[in-house]
Amino acid sequence: MTQYAMAHDLLDDLSAQTRDAVRLALKIAFGSKKADFIAPLGGGASGAFPFRVEIEGRSYLVRVEGPASPLRNPHQYRSMRIAAEAGIAPKIYHIDESARVAVMDFVEERPLRLFPGGPHALAQAVGRLLASLQGTRPFPHFIEYPEMVGRLWWWVCQSGLFASGVLDPCTERLAQLRASYVWDTASSVSSHNDPVPRNILFDGERLWLIDWESAYRNDPLVDVAIALDGFARTQELEQALLTSFLGRRPEALTLERLTHARALTRLYYAGVLLSASAAMSGPLGDEDRSALSSSEFQRAVQSGQIIPGSALAKHTLGKMYLASFMTGDVPPGLDLAT
Repeated sequence: MTQYAMAHDLLDDLSAQTRDAVRLALKIAFGSKKADFIAPLGGGASGAFPFRVEIEGRSYLVRVEGPASPLRNPHQYRSMRIAAEAGIAPKIYHIDESARVAVMDFVEERPLRLFPGGPHALAQAVGRLLASLQGTRPFPHFIEYPEMVGRLWWWVCQSGLFASGVLDPCTERLAQLRASYVWDTASSVSSHNDPVPRNILFDGERLWLIDWESAYRNDPLVDVAIALDGFARTQELEQALLTSFLGRRPEALTLERLTHARALTRLYYAGVLLSASAAMSGPLGDEDRSALSSSEFQRAVQSGQIIPGSALAKHTLGKMYLASFMTGDVPPGLDLAT
């Protein structure tokens, strides 16, 4: 059996329909050229099935999306095309929207900690990357962000994950926040809506944004709020990222609106994590929403009490993000859940 045939055995994990769509996508993208090697890659929180393909000495990425959620964004591929045309996302060779298969350049990733100039320079580069994204041709509209957060939170409240009444203070806080949240939708811009560290790659020279399933037009401060929690965990780094993004020091009104945006993004990620926990474990009737600190969580992982990627890890981290939503404290990194 040839290496090429052996590699294609990896596609057996896909449904027959998706497997055929992947093979067709490779044929359309590269014609009669044969793959020398295909290797699966670790998927992200979205449940996508990505793999690396080598053809004539070059590497490409084939990404097959996982099952669509009820809040699936129908505009991800159009948004990704716009970003790729602007040089913000890797070059695209083929997309099959119906099969949810995309073929693009593979980015040989380097650790973000090796970014030249360290965390300060990285925060500045992330700010410039987001500013470049917002300067592209506008992405399509999908849903207003507070509504998205509200729908996801409603699902968590209905899941039985927590006992009756435990989440009521959080629901009240969300209602207050939505009542005071001021945003003119006419000023919405192209947004990735998930620029966490795992979705920003460093290739040794520059940054790339990947994984566009959440991308649509949004409040300009949503991407910034998410990036601040991922890349700027000190006041100095916050100032560096914000100044780089805005091209000037932030004004008081911007900082006030950013506080609201950060609360919404933290509740969103709490909802994502707790939804995953509910899907894995079913109703728990948890009567306590108190949260561990980041150091306590890490010690629990090191001792084996919490297994990364487990329902317990997602549930515990979801409660930590929920606490951040309520208090305004900086949340832990999402990488703790994997």
